[in-house]
Amino acid sequence: MPAKIVLTITQGQLSGTQYVYEEREVCTIGRHKDCNVRLPSDAAHAQVSRYHCLLDINPPAIRVRDLGSGNGTYVNGQRIGSQQKSANQDADRLERDLVDGDLLQIGYTAFEVKIEDTGTASSVLSRAKFKPADNRQAADNLLSLAAGDHPSLAGIRGYTIVKLLGAGKCGAVYLAQNDRTEEMVALKVMLPQIAVNDRAVKMFIREMANTQALRHPNVVRTIDYGEAKNIFYFTMECCHEGSVADFIMSQGGKIPLKIAISITLQVLAGLEYTHSAVLPAIRLADGSIGEGQGLVHRDLKPANIFLQRNGDKTLAKIGDYGLAKAFELAGMSGQTMTGQGGVMGTPSYMSRQQLLNTKYVQPAVDVWATAACLYNMLTGVPPRNFGKRDPLQVILQDGAVPILERDSSIPRPLAAVIDRALQEDQNNHHDIFYKRAIDFRNALAKALSQ
Repeated sequence: MPAKIVLTITQGQLSGTQYVYEEREVCTIGRHKDCNVRLPSDAAHAQVSRYHCLLDINPPAIRVRDLGSGNGTYVNGQRIGSQQKSANQDADRLERDLVDGDLLQIGYTAFEVKIEDTGTASSVLSRAKFKPADNRQAADNLLSLAAGDHPSLAGIRGYTIVKLLGAGKCGAVYLAQNDRTEEMVALKVMLPQIAVNDRAVKMFIREMANTQALRHPNVVRTIDYGEAKNIFYFTMECCHEGSVADFIMSQGGKIPLKIAISITLQVLAGLEYTHSAVLPAIRLADGSIGEGQGLVHRDLKPANIFLQRNGDKTLAKIGDYGLAKAFELAGMSGQTMTGQGGVMGTPSYMSRQQLLNTKYVQPAVDVWATAACLYNMLTGVPPRNFGKRDPLQVILQDGAVPILERDSSIPRPLAAVIDRALQEDQNNHHDIFYKRAIDFRNALAKALSQ
């Protein structure tokens, strides 16, 4: 049995209500109708904010983060959070890890925290153990095991690391060459930030099987994947022109409209395919695993869009459809609520819908993120004004700045479509205007023709 977290309301109007969590999940608490745990909007709950606090749950670990509530969030009588504090200045004041028996109080409502850890579930490890050198050591270990005929590493047998391409909080990407064919691939390795359990490994393998099934010119191809001694890897086609983020930087912060539009239309073509692709291992409505349809990226951003030359043309390809997402869903990336990424997305390119419904996101969140990427390519900044405020508060409370306020030279028909794509209707569960990639793609084509 996996670890389980049970929150029981022990004080307040909803006393006796329980909430049970057995998987990686992000949960908002407050009076707004979109909150995962919604408290009544009446006089008795006047001290509760619309979006009061957020729980980052990765059983058996659970962390609470205050979302700038007016009256604060209390753990065992001690207040965390304040409207005057920013995430970047005082992350420790905003967040608190919860343990078994803690009392979480929001206004007059109190939740008792019960953590049932069977010993087979994952537990959070110290992040201080993970250093850049560990990633290279992990990659070298994998290649050494592959050379020794390790059964799950046949896909990287006979490869040699050429150089580091990039590194993140859990792993790194290397350029690797096949010693026999001289073929170049991108080899990504990841080190879990939790102790791995069988359930997490199975979830990772399932997600990677779905990723490997994707075949489209605008999606980076996953070649192989595997795990050995708690080191996870996959190989993918190498895009030698780098990422869109690299290209933006090389151009001084913005890229020409014609190029930005070309990249965006190609990304939308890739999304149109992946959102309806037939996949081998989808969790079905009855909870079983079987053939299903559609894969949502969840973390589309310029750094995950890659460029590759194809003759005299440049192809844009959606990357990272695999390991990072699989890690997040399986809970192996730990908890990262400090506003620096994690929470199943990157704040600058995350819609409200994604933050409020991380577990059951819809394709529309990828469409919103694509519009945010286009906005960034054209203006050099993300759609929302973050400043020094808590990024999660900004996502919940603020809308996108109209793009013409950033750059008045953008053609008005195009600006109108981009602004519409970034709309989020607060009266209808933060509904996103363009729910399908093809809808946004057609709207862009029509605007360009004008």
